[in-house]
Amino acid sequence: MKITSFHIRDASTKEVPVVVSIPHTGIYVPEAIRAEFASSYIRSLPMTDWYLHHLYDFLPAMGITTIYGTYSRFVADVNRPPDDKPLYPGRYETSFVALKTFWGEDIYSTPPTQAEINTRRIMVHAPYHARLNELLQSRITRFGGVVLIDAHSVASRANLLHDALKDDVYLGDRDGRSNSGWLTGAVEQGFRAAGLSVVRNNPYKGGYITDHYGQMPRVAALQVEMRWGLYLDEAHPERTPTHAKFGAFKSVLSDVFTGLLAQINKRGNVSK
Repeated sequence: MKITSFHIRDASTKEVPVVVSIPHTGIYVPEAIRAEFASSYIRSLPMTDWYLHHLYDFLPAMGITTIYGTYSRFVADVNRPPDDKPLYPGRYETSFVALKTFWGEDIYSTPPTQAEINTRRIMVHAPYHARLNELLQSRITRFGGVVLIDAHSVASRANLLHDALKDDVYLGDRDGRSNSGWLTGAVEQGFRAAGLSVVRNNPYKGGYITDHYGQMPRVAALQVEMRWGLYLDEAHPERTPTHAKFGAFKSVLSDVFTGLLAQINKRGNVSK
């Protein structure tokens, strides 16, 4: 059975000019690639944004279409430039096909060849972005502009990118370049209303998706990064979340998006 690199959840009610991308929730790894992983720890996929596609499954009922990744980011990271151009010059970064984790562990016992990397670019990265671009362009045509939210979650423990995370939510707008400020402000206001601590552009300014599409005319883009512990048992993030924390935080997110849609309606348009 052929596995596509993304899944789409279309709006199930009147469509609004918002698209949500969830690039790192996928866990599919072809067996030939899994066999090259360096350890059982790597095979547990420690950098996954666990269960985000379930956490955000309320969005279609709000008129918001969602695209989420199906392949593990260890196969190919769709939130990195396909040419591996640095997003954070001078800082530790993982590549389009990562060779090390955020903590510096080797991912592969034998690194993939350039030919294998090229195949993954065609198989995983290119289809995701072709479809995401279609979603954005169709809404620009219909509404005159579009909001793109790129959704992520992360372990709070220190890694080579940053010290231990103390705050709850980390918003990245590429230092104000991916939207004019209204989008970041609206989402920040929503999280703060729920009593959460929010930081802008430190340590996460937004990855390739926020950077690339946020440079396009009539696209206002924002990366939303949040601690696993807000909705998961961080000690065992891979376990299916059946506890009350998961549902409670889904309610928080629903309120954030309700506030965002109210701001869009108030503005009367979606501009950068």
